[in-house]
Amino acid sequence: QVQLVESGGGLVQAGGSLRLSCAASGRIFSSYVMGWFRQAPGKEREFVAAIRRSDGRTYYSESVKGRFTISRDNAKNTVYLQMNSLKPEVTAVYYCAARGDAFITTAELGYDYWGQGTQVTVSS
Repeated sequence: QVQLVESGGGLVQAGGSLRLSCAASGRIFSSYVMGWFRQAPGKEREFVAAIRRSDGRTYYSESVKGRFTISRDNAKNTVYLQMNSLKPEVTAVYYCAARGDAFITTAELGYDYWGQGTQVTVSS
């Protein structure tokens, strides 16, 4: 079993930055893929970024490329999402997820474990 706890969300003005953290505990292996998803009010949850713990390979949705960066610190079992140049339209609850497989996927159903989410609000 894997537990995920997100932190770092909050209220920020447009153009600002935030760094989200996801602390993992339990039986998490180096081959796991860690992902970030988000869900805005009235919308479905969508993929944001993912990283493979073993080699650091990353994948991003087109909407965040160049502005968001996912990284990991395996020693701390923590994954980060650095978000820059924030816009009001990225306001959402951000979720961390873990996949018990080395294949990176953007599909929500491909992830086995989920955190409770952290709210990110960008004001204009």
